[in-house]
Amino acid sequence: MAHLLGAEQVSLEFPTKKVFDSITVGVSEGDRIGIVGRNGDGKSTLIKVLAKRMDPDSGRVTWRGDIRVGFLTQTDEIDSDLSVAQAVVGERPEFEWASDAKIRDVFAGLISDLDWHQSVGSLSGGQRRRVALAALLAGEYDVIMLDEPTNHLDVDGVAWLAQHLNSRWSRNAGGLLVVTHDRWFLDAVCNLTWEVFGGQIEPFEGGYAAYIQQRAERNRQAQAIEARRQNLLRKELAWLGRGAPARTAKPKFRIDAALELIANEPPPRDTLELSKLATARLGKDVVELDGVSYQTPDGKTIIKDLDLIIGPGDRIGFVGANGAGKTTLLGLINGSLKPTSGKVKIGKTVRFAWLSQDIKELDEFGSERIFSMIAREKTSFTVGKKELSTGQLVEQLGFESAQLQTPIADLSGGQRRRFQLLRLLFTEPNVLILDEPTNDLDTDMLAAMEDLLDTWPGTLIVVSHDRYLLERVTDTQYALLGDNKVRHLTRGVDQYLELRKNMTKPAVIAAAAAASQGLSGAERRNLEKELARLERALEKARAEEKALHDQFAQADQTNFELLTNLMQLQRENQELMAELENSWLETSEKLEG
Repeated sequence: MAHLLGAEQVSLEFPTKKVFDSITVGVSEGDRIGIVGRNGDGKSTLIKVLAKRMDPDSGRVTWRGDIRVGFLTQTDEIDSDLSVAQAVVGERPEFEWASDAKIRDVFAGLISDLDWHQSVGSLSGGQRRRVALAALLAGEYDVIMLDEPTNHLDVDGVAWLAQHLNSRWSRNAGGLLVVTHDRWFLDAVCNLTWEVFGGQIEPFEGGYAAYIQQRAERNRQAQAIEARRQNLLRKELAWLGRGAPARTAKPKFRIDAALELIANEPPPRDTLELSKLATARLGKDVVELDGVSYQTPDGKTIIKDLDLIIGPGDRIGFVGANGAGKTTLLGLINGSLKPTSGKVKIGKTVRFAWLSQDIKELDEFGSERIFSMIAREKTSFTVGKKELSTGQLVEQLGFESAQLQTPIADLSGGQRRRFQLLRLLFTEPNVLILDEPTNDLDTDMLAAMEDLLDTWPGTLIVVSHDRYLLERVTDTQYALLGDNKVRHLTRGVDQYLELRKNMTKPAVIAAAAAASQGLSGAERRNLEKELARLERALEKARAEEKALHDQFAQADQTNFELLTNLMQLQRENQELMAELENSWLETSEKLEG
């Protein structure tokens, strides 16, 4: 595969830290690289260096002469005076970009809820982020670098982005580098993983799951080597102490395949045991919602006629688009919001703790240090059957001893998130509500948090766009689909995405935007060209429909997998035909004035 870009013997040092120490990496055609590592280890710095947005202290970064590189940073670089349309497609005429299938896909997948003529300055931070991503994906690039692209995307948006990137180039073309903590996204998109650690880049084959398996095997091999070294040292000490060395059989270490590493691993949670512990602490009643509805003060219905029973030890995940009402539902569950109608019954022994999305909650303690806050909170903490000291719990959540003297005001976003969770756990709640808990956490810290939650015996309620986390720590998932209903997902997040696709088919963007009156000659010619293009596309879609019909007739009627795939293709083709026909009618009407 052809080389696209790379770094050779690159070193970079900040005043207080050496970031890279003579690293050499390369990106070739077809590479889809996920970049992982702890917060602060240099992931964002790496892609800035490779994108030539930051110069290294030594070494060099080379690009193949003719490549085009697109880069999405974590910072907002869009001119606030631009409209959404100008930010995404520039000054290209509407008939031109509207006939581009890729741009229509980007529009439908990322910003279909925004007013095309709205100014960027009037958008929220999350909306601006989506506009920036849309603007990048609407362009033509050989290499795309994305720094936390899933921030501010809901589950639908993350799934769409994965599909778009997977189909953007042919298999052995283009290059992608992505920094993200979304582990499902890493698995869905990447064929390589780079771990940034200790000033070096360690490559792994495959996405996140393969990376974890390989890392575990490498660690096991390193431990085996260290065990042999320690054994040799003990023999040497014994020889020095006793004279002649004892005759001892050498230890034998069997190297297993990566998948075999987890073959004998017990389930992450002892569900029955946790249920017993939870029942003992909570009693039989936790929360029951009976016919609950909720309206905002201006009369907008968010939740309607919800019946939901949450029991001791239940681990429930809620998923839904931004604005669907997930945080409102959490407020109804813990009693901080009163329903417009219906009843919410909360058990007498319930003690809630809510990890909100707002890390500003710690601002009032800015001058205090981690250690002093911990010292006055609690001296020990019980997780499952084990009692941990506060120091052990702090260590499990990634705080080193040296960091305990850090003032709260100096903590990074990820450290604040961990400290929020730590303080909640010190209160020993029996119902824990986590609202987007993955914000600002790296993949290693997410794994540590999940490990802690595995042994926590209370009732767990999670709202998250992180599909991996939902499927990892919850046993039952529910969806808020924007129709005021809460639906049980028997097949998990996959079912949610199917439901969303059926409910909200992407809107067809008008193929031309010429005014209905007073068309200029050029505008009329452009509309006529678009009409001809739509007619050709319709003809092609009709031919595809006939071909699928013939395949149905010839297919083995007992091959259910084949029949299902053919039905899906036929359904998608029929949707495309309907969209093309609507566009044809709209364009015809504009031509007729």
